[in-house]
Amino acid sequence: MENDVARARQDAVPLRSPQDLDPVLERVGAARYVLIGEASHGTAEFYRWRAELTKRLIDERGFSFVAVEGDWPDCHRVHCCVTGAPGAPNDPRQVLWGFRRWPTWMWANEDVADFAGWLRGFNTARPGGPPVGFHGLDVYSLWDSLRDILDYLREHEPDQVEAAMEAYHCFEPHHEDPASYARSAASLVPSSCEEEVVRLLAGLRSKAAGSATEGLDPAFVAAQNAEIVAGAERYYREMVRGGARSWNVRDEHMTDTLDRLVAAYGPDAKAVVWAHNTHIGDARATSMASAGMFNVGQLVRERHAGDGVVAVGFGTHSGTVLASGFWGGPVSRMPVPEARPGTTEALLHEAVPDRDSLFVLDGDRAPGWASAVRGHRAIGVVYDPELGRVGGDVPTVLGDRYDVFVHCDRTDALAPLHPWEPEAGEPETYPFGE
Repeated sequence: MENDVARARQDAVPLRSPQDLDPVLERVGAARYVLIGEASHGTAEFYRWRAELTKRLIDERGFSFVAVEGDWPDCHRVHCCVTGAPGAPNDPRQVLWGFRRWPTWMWANEDVADFAGWLRGFNTARPGGPPVGFHGLDVYSLWDSLRDILDYLREHEPDQVEAAMEAYHCFEPHHEDPASYARSAASLVPSSCEEEVVRLLAGLRSKAAGSATEGLDPAFVAAQNAEIVAGAERYYREMVRGGARSWNVRDEHMTDTLDRLVAAYGPDAKAVVWAHNTHIGDARATSMASAGMFNVGQLVRERHAGDGVVAVGFGTHSGTVLASGFWGGPVSRMPVPEARPGTTEALLHEAVPDRDSLFVLDGDRAPGWASAVRGHRAIGVVYDPELGRVGGDVPTVLGDRYDVFVHCDRTDALAPLHPWEPEAGEPETYPFGE
């Protein structure tokens, strides 16, 4: 252990300003995919360093868009704002304030508002080039996506409205309650909307083929909403069964969405992904694999290794976090207890206490301290600080899970835009709620 601490201390690069991210830019090189994580959805330092790294990737390396663990319809409104689409609001903060699905603080917070403002300014300052986009990857917006599809069809394809209404009416008896639909689909006399959704998706896919331009083409947006409806319908059917299958449906959907976006932006497109560590760090380097789970990080590495994939993980030893004690509950500032002995965070705290540091892990040449299996902190939107004292860590080989790791020794909670949480929304998946 002492040797590991000494070696980690030698490997640490102090992280005080955006210029200190140079080693990460060097590691990225010509890679087209950079996946940037977070150990919680409610920690300010993770969001700030992720934003600073993303700004440099956009400005210096020409990355094309940011894709986040958020809902497509909400994030598309942010996209329209930051790219200056006709009729869109000028203020990203105003758009983020409109987020209503719990937990709003994941994206409606001061740090995301600051980044979105920077991105709008960046796009405005270079009117000749293609705008850098902001898109949601997640699967949860079933009813919002259905409504957006109907709006699109009424304006552009009125002859297809009837097919969309069949899908809408199939879901309507569940009153936008995903648990109600999941129970119905799994009952002894199952009632599923799968056939209606397949017909809807087929029609919109045929209209959108080859038509997407920088993610703004209305047909592309409508087709993506149909993909969400199909993915959500499958997700909710699997959710009631428990286990790993609903998690896998969700992460496969997010990866497929990322692939569609890259295709839409063109052959030279480069993508930044923002999501929890449990999504962007390779699942094969964790206990998730033995549970039959895969994730975005694993799938992107498998699909796009030849294009270059760099995964950046985050961790903290102690501090505070924004979270809730139960799903749909009020948000509060909670303590993050000191990392348990023997974990990655405890080792790095001993090596580089009281500062932010980064480590380039370099894959097969990862240092010995990063090649051992150790617990690695994972905090979801639902959090019990007592669990942080006694367990809740994910067994991980850090050097296989990430290419770069950022350790923020003591961290602070995010500052949300909303002083309250408007809606409960859909419960997230086994086993982490991330």
